[in-house]
Amino acid sequence: VQLQASGGGSAQAGGSLRLSCAASGDNISRYAMGWFRQAPGKEREFVAAISRGGGLTSYADSVKGRFTISRDNAKNMVVLQMNSLKPEDTAVYYCAADLWFGNSPKRARDEYDYWGQGTLVTVSS
Repeated sequence: VQLQASGGGSAQAGGSLRLSCAASGDNISRYAMGWFRQAPGKEREFVAAISRGGGLTSYADSVKGRFTISRDNAKNMVVLQMNSLKPEDTAVYYCAADLWFGNSPKRARDEYDYWGQGTLVTVSS
C-alpha cells in the first residue's frame, strides 16, 4: 500500500487543521492505521491510531481530547482532525499502515510496515 499525507500547514495556537492520508495499491480495511509525528531534533512519536474497522481508537496523552482520528475504508482514507492546536504540536506528521488480521489500534512505531511521506504542521503562539 502507498500512503499520501496532506493537509499540513500553518495555524495559530488554538486553531485547527485537518490532515488526510490517502491510500492506494490496496484497501486499507486490511490495515490498522496510525499517525505519528516528528519534531526537529526529536524521535518520531505516536499520535493516534485506529483499528481496522474504525471502532477502536487510541491517542497519545498529549493530544487526547484535542485530536480525533477517523477512517473511511470505502474511500481508502484516514483523517486526523486537530483542534486546539498548541505550538508543541509543531512537527512533521506521518500516516502509517500495518497489515494485520486483528482488530485493535497499534501504538508502537516499529509495528507499522508502511509510511507516507509526511506533512508539516507549524503552530505559532
